[in-house]
Amino acid sequence: MPLAAANLLADETSPYLQQHRDNPVHWRPWSRAALDEAHELDKPILLSIGYAACHWCHVMAHESFEDPDIAGLMNRLFVNIKVDREERPDIDQIFMAALNATGEQGGWPLTMFLTPDAQPFWGGTYFPNTPRFGRASFPQVLQAIHRAWTEKRDEIRASAAALSGHVEARLAALPTGGGFSGERFATLADSVLAMIDPVEGGLQGAPKFPNAPLMETLWLSWLSTGEPTRRDAVLLSLRHMLLGGIYDHLGGGLSRYSTDAGWAVPHFEKMLYDSAQLIRLASWAYAETNEELFRVRTEETIGWLAREMRVPGGAFAASLDADSDGEEGKFYTWSAAALEAVLGPDTPVFLTDYALATAPHWEGDPVLRRRAFAAEREPVLAPLRAKLLAARAARLRPRRDDKVLVDWNGMAIAAIAAAARLFGRDDWLQLARDAYADVLRFRDGDRLPHAILGEKAAYPGLSSDHAGLALAAAALHQATGGADTHADALGFCGALDRWYGDGEAGHFLTASDSRDVPFRIRGDVDEAIPSATSQVILAKTMAAQLAADPDQASGAQATAEAAFGRVSQQPFGQAGIYNACLVTLSATKLVIVEDEAGRRPLRQVADRNPDPRRTDLFLPLGTDPKALGLPPGILPDTRRAAAYLCTATSCQAPVMDPAALETLLKA
Repeated sequence: MPLAAANLLADETSPYLQQHRDNPVHWRPWSRAALDEAHELDKPILLSIGYAACHWCHVMAHESFEDPDIAGLMNRLFVNIKVDREERPDIDQIFMAALNATGEQGGWPLTMFLTPDAQPFWGGTYFPNTPRFGRASFPQVLQAIHRAWTEKRDEIRASAAALSGHVEARLAALPTGGGFSGERFATLADSVLAMIDPVEGGLQGAPKFPNAPLMETLWLSWLSTGEPTRRDAVLLSLRHMLLGGIYDHLGGGLSRYSTDAGWAVPHFEKMLYDSAQLIRLASWAYAETNEELFRVRTEETIGWLAREMRVPGGAFAASLDADSDGEEGKFYTWSAAALEAVLGPDTPVFLTDYALATAPHWEGDPVLRRRAFAAEREPVLAPLRAKLLAARAARLRPRRDDKVLVDWNGMAIAAIAAAARLFGRDDWLQLARDAYADVLRFRDGDRLPHAILGEKAAYPGLSSDHAGLALAAAALHQATGGADTHADALGFCGALDRWYGDGEAGHFLTASDSRDVPFRIRGDVDEAIPSATSQVILAKTMAAQLAADPDQASGAQATAEAAFGRVSQQPFGQAGIYNACLVTLSATKLVIVEDEAGRRPLRQVADRNPDPRRTDLFLPLGTDPKALGLPPGILPDTRRAAAYLCTATSCQAPVMDPAALETLLKA
């Protein structure tokens, strides 16, 4: 039976869908009921995918979806389904792959036309409400699609079936064989290094994204080979990024990307995942260099998360919009006159260290960027920034997308917990613990949701949710030693195999009891964050180290090899899997036995030398040697303080001296 001839988004958990609840379009959320309606009416589906912080999504909504005439056309000709890509990345990935397979460039809003059986046959991104930019108007597109469907239905169905088969073969592929090797990882690292902008860092050209998975490829390559050019490319990229306008110099945190090649003017939306990955990379950079720039940016970004991104209960919201007061970036930009109105005679002092930057095609006010970073200038500049931040707070703020995404929160929790260890910040550790506890309130047995809004949660979660929270639990366990987080890390990994396993060694993104997906995809492709599959590999590797279980170690290795077998012929977009496979191949475990009541000098060495390939466990003196989880046959005397650095099958000689441990960890 058809659904009501009305907009049905009012009860959804997604703030993005809620933004469209008053459109005259008869929107349906993606559901089995909406798909059944299209099949019953034999009407094609108009699928619109976006997210709350998306500027062009807002433009198309205002121009077309709020227009009664255009909405009437949509309602008459199509079953209209609206999707939040952050809430349903499984649906987004399927139809973005379909658009790309037709030769079109992807982006959001994603506008796809599907047969009544939900098979894609044509699409695009943003369409204007009147013909411009060399593009047909959205009403013209709607009428052309309707005409084609009416006159060439059989041809469309045939091509849609072929396109769907192509997408399924790509996104749900079986392993093709071929074990992971360090040589292939080295080839990828060489390719990434060749693409780095030698002046500004990041990948050459514009727009410029942080590209955290590729930065991690270079960092892991340096850790594995000692080749400094890899490390230096990451440090160069971070320095320029953190001085540029893509970084919020008043409030902390990164914008999603820079519109130009010099990091000057960003696209102003601020996503939780970008800042989580920045904290992780900047912490590694500080541990290697002791540069104050990296410490200060880590501190400011965690401060921004604590101040602006926590929802009631302690978890982190998904994003801040790019727009405010109907204008992109208006909240963040400054004219010279606006600066002087706040700083008065101190304006020249401030502009000694900061510049007002613009970029080609940018029509708004300038963006703050730092000319250079000198730690000795901070006592002068900090109070001036505080004045500007207070003045900015009086402006109309961008909207916040309050939904809590479990996988993004896992990423943020793990990064903050690791930074808390490095910098000795108990307040950051409590921030991470609070966020973790808030997300955990919605655990249902061994299941997690993907999205949470208030007290509503959307089940079932994705493999990335269970893997992300397993990694968060492991990070908290390494920071606190809590038995609960140890058990959680192992439990979430067990759920991965139970609900997302393919019966062999691989995993799907969606759970086995998901009923509204066209087909189950793997989740192999990186986007702005590492792929779901890469997170699964890392979680299973971490669990194997925590459990000291040879069977789990073998399972992690098999999962890595299965993923690598699928993606080894298409390395770009797969850096996350390459990185995770390298971690699995070179995983180590550091076990420190030490007096918990003392200064714990061995632990301090471990805390200030982070290594993504290493799992750290800290146990008190007198622990049963069997509880250390060392390889078979190694039963040390636990009555004396010592550190044991081990692989799956062997350990190096115990180290009692902190200086010797420092040397060992830096080798």
